[in-house]
Amino acid sequence: MRVPIALGIWGLLLTLAWVAVAGPLVGVTSSTEPAFWWQLRQQVLYLSGVWSIGMMSLVMLLSLRRPWMERPLGGMDQVYRLHKWAGIAAVVTAVLHWGAKESSGWIKDLWGTAGRPARDAVLSWAVEWRGVAKDLGEWAFYALLVLVMLTLWQRLLPYKPWRRLHRVMPVLYVLLAFHSFALMPLSFWQLPMGVLMAALLTLGTVAALWSLTGRIGKGRNSHMGQVYAVKLLGTEAGQDPLEVLCAMPESWKGHHPGQFVFASFDRLEGPHPFTIASAPGSCGKTSDGRALLRLVIKPLGDYTRALHAVLQPGQAVRIEGPYGKFDGQGTSARTQVWVAGGVGITPFLALLEARQKGVIKPENLQPAHLHYCTRNAAQDTLLARLHSLCASAQPAVTLKVHDAAQGQYLRPAHLLEHGAALDIWLCGPAGLGQAIHQQARQQRGWRVHQEAFQMR
Repeated sequence: MRVPIALGIWGLLLTLAWVAVAGPLVGVTSSTEPAFWWQLRQQVLYLSGVWSIGMMSLVMLLSLRRPWMERPLGGMDQVYRLHKWAGIAAVVTAVLHWGAKESSGWIKDLWGTAGRPARDAVLSWAVEWRGVAKDLGEWAFYALLVLVMLTLWQRLLPYKPWRRLHRVMPVLYVLLAFHSFALMPLSFWQLPMGVLMAALLTLGTVAALWSLTGRIGKGRNSHMGQVYAVKLLGTEAGQDPLEVLCAMPESWKGHHPGQFVFASFDRLEGPHPFTIASAPGSCGKTSDGRALLRLVIKPLGDYTRALHAVLQPGQAVRIEGPYGKFDGQGTSARTQVWVAGGVGITPFLALLEARQKGVIKPENLQPAHLHYCTRNAAQDTLLARLHSLCASAQPAVTLKVHDAAQGQYLRPAHLLEHGAALDIWLCGPAGLGQAIHQQARQQRGWRVHQEAFQMR
């Protein structure tokens, strides 16, 4: 619920700032008066513009994926969820802004021009740039609308061309920021709107330039490692999961079980999010003392299906992170239930390794019940290891396998048997998540923590 709340608070903040400087409907006594519609159009035009550029500024700031953003939102995956929904909100309000602008024609046809407000004064330097700012804003809006539609329609474009198109977003933001800066009424530069908009436009533009220069993910949280070993977990290359051990440099300060990283094996392809499938120190070290961490990569797209033929020991890999708050922990008053589907088992492998004998365990661990949904248990190459880890886990973790090949699907009753007060940690396909969340809305004692890996 943090993402909807954060989005709502942000929208409310923008609205209150607008209310503080917006002028009332002046000299209007009835909605049948032409002046009412002209003034209403003007207020909708300005409010929708504030909403849109405010949401787009938030999108640009979130795209920097700074570690401090995780704490208030509950993980970098949730930061990306807010990034996505803020982008959708920006486009929806931009459509409203465009509609208000285009409504002048039919208002003129229906009511005439009587009572039409005079053109608002703007900053002195912007007077001669009005026409350019309007044209740039309109064309940037059309381009933004197309790009967001392509982003939401994920099956239309593979990841690589989508990523290249997505890099146009910062350019569009700079154009829209100029549009807003040049056309915002002079009265809107008063407190608190003036300070808020100046800060948002400045920070958003800096973030856009930071993105365009390729500096996102290149700070202290970025580590140049090396592929140490590659192993196919199965017999079908391009279909079965791939285990990749990465040797990390001294700058790597370790991770917590359940976290993920952005790994880049190819500079042109860019980073992809992968869960760390090992507990800290469980993979040992290289002969020269470098820490090893394990990634388990399931072939889900063109890029990951080809990795088995591309990755070789010794090649460079850039690791950004770690990120995430998926720690599988809770209070003793609630029963811990883990639900994994397919490759969603990877964070739980790390959590299970952290419960093995001889491993330094996080404090206050509780017993847990793991429900693992697999398409075919007989062919699941991770299942044997999963059984072994659960059998030796301290505190105990019970394992229930739901084998789709045998018609053994996860039902709400399987979770209800653990009691009413549950902390449910969920990682898996979108359909599984929707089913669990739907049931959770009917069970007042369920708290669902989901790893959301849909990063576009």
